[in-house]
Amino acid sequence: MCGELEDDGPAALEDHLYTAFLAHARALLAEQARNAGQDQDTAAAYADKLFGDALMRARSDCEARDPELRYQTLAVQPLVFARLAGFLASHLSLGEDPLRRVMEAMMHGYAEAEHLEPEHGHDHDDEDEHDHDHAHGHSHGGGHHHH
Repeated sequence: MCGELEDDGPAALEDHLYTAFLAHARALLAEQARNAGQDQDTAAAYADKLFGDALMRARSDCEARDPELRYQTLAVQPLVFARLAGFLASHLSLGEDPLRRVMEAMMHGYAEAEHLEPEHGHDHDDEDEHDHDHAHGHSHGGGHHHH
C-alpha cells in the first residue's frame, strides 16, 4: 500500500498545484475586471492589463491541453515568461537597473500566490467571493512595483 501512495503522490501533488493555479488566476483576473477602466492611460494600468492578458493566455493554453499535460504546460510557462522578461529588460537603460526591477517583480508575483493560498486554495466559480482580496491590500499586475 505504501508503494501505491508513492505512485499517486506526484500526480496528486501536480493536480493540487494546478487547481491552486486556476483558483489564483481566477482571483487575479476577477480583481482586474473589477478595476478595469480606472486610470487607463497610466503605465500601471497598461502593466495590469498586459499581466491579465498574459495570465489569461497561460490559463487558456493549459486548459486546452489534455488533463494529464496541463501541469507540464504550466511548469514550462514561468521559464518562457522569464526568458521574455530578460529579453525585454536587456533593451532598457542600465541606469534603470532593469535586472533588479525584473527580479523584484518576479518575487512580488511569487509572494502574491502565497498570500492568496489560505483563501483561494480551491477552484470555484463564484467570482464575487474574491471581493475580500482588497481588504488584504493586494496590488496585482506586473512591472509597476518598484522598491
